[in-house]
Amino acid sequence: MTLSTIERAYELARSGHVPDLARLKQRLKADGCRAVDALLAPRAVRGHLEAICAATFKASATEDTASEA
Repeated sequence: MTLSTIERAYELARSGHVPDLARLKQRLKADGCRAVDALLAPRAVRGHLEAICAATFKASATEDTASEA
């Protein structure tokens, strides 16, 4: 089953591999998702995705640093 653009956006945000909404949009477009800008335009969606990206990206960066020490 193929994920919708919104579902894929949340999946990527939770992955810890995208630091912000701009990179998330780039990744979605590169993956072939359609209507990325329109679907991520609502303020509530943007805010939620930005918060998830910030939390998971920092956490994964901190874990990587800790594991290298």
